[in-house]
Amino acid sequence: MEHLTIGELSARSGVAPSALRFYEREGLIHASRTSGNQRRYDRAELRRVAFIKIAQQVGVSLDEIREALASLPENRTPTKADWSRLSARWRYRLQERIGVLERLRDQLSGCIGCGCLSLQRCKLVNPSDRLAVSGAGPQMILNPPAE
Repeated sequence: MEHLTIGELSARSGVAPSALRFYEREGLIHASRTSGNQRRYDRAELRRVAFIKIAQQVGVSLDEIREALASLPENRTPTKADWSRLSARWRYRLQERIGVLERLRDQLSGCIGCGCLSLQRCKLVNPSDRLAVSGAGPQMILNPPAE
């Protein structure tokens, strides 16, 4: 099996060596050591790093990633079927994030429902600060009223 140095894994994965060392300390990826104590990664670790990177991009915490990777038999690299099974846990959260991002995109230049009432438009969109009962912050984005 071909082994990669930390520099090669970094270049191929797009993840900084310091992050790879952190992932290793956290038990997310694994390396063997040469007689000179240099790290060597199985080529299959590229898939684990890709899994970690994508999961982080969609907002999955390192604890959740660790739990997902630990659920694999013999701590092996996730397959396409594994990714599908593991990511199904995060599907609802992803849909929520997509909804928030779409609302933000659509309302970015308008009212976000913060309750500021500082703009003329707020008098129309949020009269008497009615969104305050939904909670603090940008309620039009986080918890839009039902249409």
